[in-house]
Amino acid sequence: MDIRYFHDEKCKDLLPLTYLKEPQELRCGILTLAEKTQYALKDSKLGKNRIVFVNSRLLINEDVKKELKNKAHSFVLVNNGVIVLAVLKNDGNISHEQIEELCAEKITVKSCLIEYPWDLIYKNGDEIANDLRISHVRVGFKPLPALPAGRQAARHGAPAKRHGNISFINPKNIFTSKTAKIYPGVVIDAEAGPVVVDAGATIMANSVITGPVYIGKGTVIKALSKIYGSTSIGPMCKIGGEVESTIFQGYSNKQHEGFIGHSFIGEWVNLGAGTNNSDLKNNYTNVKIIVNGKEINTGKLFMGAIIGDHTKTGINTMINTGTVIGISCNLFMSGYLPRHIPSFSWGGSGGLKEYTIEKAVETAKAAMKRRDLEMNKEYESKFRRKALI
Repeated sequence: MDIRYFHDEKCKDLLPLTYLKEPQELRCGILTLAEKTQYALKDSKLGKNRIVFVNSRLLINEDVKKELKNKAHSFVLVNNGVIVLAVLKNDGNISHEQIEELCAEKITVKSCLIEYPWDLIYKNGDEIANDLRISHVRVGFKPLPALPAGRQAARHGAPAKRHGNISFINPKNIFTSKTAKIYPGVVIDAEAGPVVVDAGATIMANSVITGPVYIGKGTVIKALSKIYGSTSIGPMCKIGGEVESTIFQGYSNKQHEGFIGHSFIGEWVNLGAGTNNSDLKNNYTNVKIIVNGKEINTGKLFMGAIIGDHTKTGINTMINTGTVIGISCNLFMSGYLPRHIPSFSWGGSGGLKEYTIEKAVETAKAAMKRRDLEMNKEYESKFRRKALI
């Protein structure tokens, strides 16, 4: 079927995470928002001759999935007057502005639209479990039965390459790819939620993983790491130190000691050794965050940082509670960073100045090349366009 995503005005409240990617590309749980929707549509059996318009902020839920069983030629799902998803008969060139006039049936569904980045952070733990229920996702993962202490586990047919002296708590809730590697001294505790270790991922010695946690393809969890619940780490990351209730979109590094909690970290981010963020105010009041030029009360006691793509921090960087950092920043200052840092900022103890676009593009290309990826013209165009705003 023809799936078309559309943006509404609220998409701006997901910045800076969506400067270089579309809202539906954001990760929550194991999958991105788009992947969740695509699997739900595949299971719905709506048929091929349909156009499906999808709000790019849709985090699909069971209420929406139930309505996708609707066999009517056209219908629209709404929440608080906002279009969530519409199914139309594919009979020509139709735009999303025509949805309501062409849909014969309007159906109200429960809340399912992401409003702010912290919605993704706070729904992440449940979404890891929800994604595991999708049959397409479960393919390639096997529950990890515990073996007697000291016994070698790297035998034919084992779900992952494992060594001895590993502790598994609630192993039926631990899922690994056959190509994952788990080294001695690792503790995986899945009592509070599932732990999923994807293809080619490595958990180095003496690390502790407490679910719900997703570790993405090719990601390396460094030795002695502590990864706590409601954390998703996308593909090709290198993560060390202490992490809690955080989403790493992918291709980002936090290799050394330091705490990151209740945060969303974009792609191609590098957090230098000793980088820490606060996620709780000393007076225990709700955290306020500047989003799209407005200060918003998150309604949350715990809230860390929102960090845009390609941003770097120097060693011992301190990030305050509720800090928003744009894309392609290079930050290295003593004391706490400002709570709102515009994109393309270059800063030391003397303050912030503009990071020139040519230098920023050069650094971004170098970072991507280290992972054998090239910056294409479309991506570079987005990069340069943002620098002009």
